[in-house]
Amino acid sequence: MTTTQLNRYAEVTGEAVINELRQLAKPLQGMKVVHVNSTKEGGGVAEILNKLVPLMNDLGIHTNWEIIDGNQTFFQCTKSFHNGLQGSVVELPEAMLQAYEETNELNAEKMRTMLEESDIVVIHDPQPAPLLRFCPNRRGKWVWRCHIDVSHPFRPVWKYLRNFVVDYDASIFSLADFAKTLPHPQYLIAPSIDPLSDKNIDLEKDEIAAVCKRFKIDMDRPLITQVSRFDRFKDPLGVIHAYRLARKFVPSLQLVLAGGGANDDPEGEAVLDEVHAAAADDPDVHVLLLPSDAHRTINAIQRAADIVVQKSVKEGFGLTVTEALWKGKPVIGGNCGGIRLQVIDHHTGFLVESPEGTALRTRYLLYHRDKQQEMGRKAHQFVLDNYLITRHLREYLTLIHGVTHGSGARIEV
Repeated sequence: MTTTQLNRYAEVTGEAVINELRQLAKPLQGMKVVHVNSTKEGGGVAEILNKLVPLMNDLGIHTNWEIIDGNQTFFQCTKSFHNGLQGSVVELPEAMLQAYEETNELNAEKMRTMLEESDIVVIHDPQPAPLLRFCPNRRGKWVWRCHIDVSHPFRPVWKYLRNFVVDYDASIFSLADFAKTLPHPQYLIAPSIDPLSDKNIDLEKDEIAAVCKRFKIDMDRPLITQVSRFDRFKDPLGVIHAYRLARKFVPSLQLVLAGGGANDDPEGEAVLDEVHAAAADDPDVHVLLLPSDAHRTINAIQRAADIVVQKSVKEGFGLTVTEALWKGKPVIGGNCGGIRLQVIDHHTGFLVESPEGTALRTRYLLYHRDKQQEMGRKAHQFVLDNYLITRHLREYLTLIHGVTHGSGARIEV
């Protein structure tokens, strides 16, 4: 990504935003930063890093992105962590925990030199959390970035992971509700979308129509869509139930459930099988398993929708909500996690607690097109003001200044 690419964001955000980024980055030029997570494909973390890392390099900060490798036992363990952090009661056999720690030790051996010589190391989520323990000669500051709703975790899981997290220099959470009692500074940084990516750029009507035709979606009939990984916390079965309730009042209604898997999620295939069984032979329920690079396809499906649903029961943030709002779509979202930050009830969409509530709000918006359009206009402006990658980058730069200068009374930029 070149400076010209960074300049392109000025067309969306204005020149002042780009100038501020350059001002913040100037004292940080030449620093070594590394991000570590568990996958380059699938899920919001990978999508964010795909944009954030090149932009940091574009600003003169030497930024790398590393992936932690693991076997099936490791990812079964970290999936259990994910479920447990979001409140589920899970089993954590000693052998599984041992595999988790051994996997991190092996990964630390492979990337130890880079990690120990970096000025800033950002470790994303539970998968690589123990890496710090295996890098005793680190010279820089280490930050643990949690993208998960940890507001009410299953206590044994958090107690175990906290043993690794306490030694970090700082932590980042998406919401104040997720912050935990830790002996170091905590930062609140919400995720973001890239308005210039294939998933979010404007599309021609012909391209949207071609995608709908490929998947046998009728653009002349009302359509609700949920885009997400096939994960029980996204409640795809609840969305199907809501669709069937709404269809009693809107018989021509169609539903699209579109998404893919993530390399670090071993439960996705089982959930997809449950979704297919629930959809049965209904030709108006389109279950689409898409590859991780189907960004323009997802863009077109969201733009074709009258309403976007994200009926999660737990949600760290919900970037698919952000994407839909950016496209001027009202969102009916589960009343949880980061969805609450984005779906301003009765303004950018509706917050719901049940399939029945989802169906009621769907029916309302389909019968009140003026309200649907008003919400869509507010939704786009709300994302422009709050949830673009430029704001996300600014807050990371500010964090680097903060952790580098410690408790200094004044930071010169």
